[in-house]
Amino acid sequence: MPQRAQRNVNLDLDLIRTFVTVVEAQNFTRAGQRLGRSQSAVSLQIRRLEEQLGVTLLSRDPRHVVPTEDGEVFLPHARRLLRVNDEILADVRGDDIEGEVRLGAPEDFATVHLPEILGQFARLHPKVALTVTCDLTLHLLEKLREGQLDIALVKREPLGPDQGVRVWRENLVWVAADKSVLDANPVAPLILAPAPCVYRKRAIAALDASGRAWRCAYTSPSLAGQHAALRAGLGLTVLPRDMAPGDLAVLGPAEGLPHLPDAEIALLRARTAVPTAAVRLSEYVLSALDRRHALHATTA
Repeated sequence: MPQRAQRNVNLDLDLIRTFVTVVEAQNFTRAGQRLGRSQSAVSLQIRRLEEQLGVTLLSRDPRHVVPTEDGEVFLPHARRLLRVNDEILADVRGDDIEGEVRLGAPEDFATVHLPEILGQFARLHPKVALTVTCDLTLHLLEKLREGQLDIALVKREPLGPDQGVRVWRENLVWVAADKSVLDANPVAPLILAPAPCVYRKRAIAALDASGRAWRCAYTSPSLAGQHAALRAGLGLTVLPRDMAPGDLAVLGPAEGLPHLPDAEIALLRARTAVPTAAVRLSEYVLSALDRRHALHATTA
């Protein structure tokens, strides 16, 4: 007996946008405020989407809402669908987004990951004026609170304060000109950014926990300054693996250095009203980094 063809299900993009907004807001009420809907309406839309997919997307508790395992799998697909939808509308109707977007990001992340993404966004939305500020996370958070930025990418501890939407997980490694930096120095000479800095904190905590003596040999807020000090053989530092320059050496247990836990990059929006162009940029950045992360996972 022939099998009946399975009926195709057309996903509702309005429901998908609600899901992504809830994940970013980590709360139904805040998501409803962003979308102009009541909490009950948001809950109903999430239920309808879960029925369409046949899985539970969100785990709810009194404090906040987080994606389930199925929700984590669906999230990058959801963002990609919204990005394609927005690009089609922009192409067909003509770009209708304009204004200034003030984005903040750490220098190293902005240098490696953002130029291509921001270039694509600028070509897609030529009426949007992008202003990018590169700075330490502490200063970016201050600028965000003071209304000097609309959105910011910041470094944070994976188990630290529950703030922002995680967009990237960084595998940290020890980097130096070569291992002779340690051979000649029983006390590890560190090249660091000023405190507070996630990488600085990780380096010191890891060495202290392993009982390895260290000293601060060079401090620079500039990534270029740190790289110059590394190439001069003044010491070693901690960097994300995919941001380590190819002419420098990655060190590890063989050189007596301890393991480094991963760090995270999170995206935050200003608490005040965020311009439509800034919302669109944040969605675009999240979607693009989701795709890049998936590519890294398949090629690792």
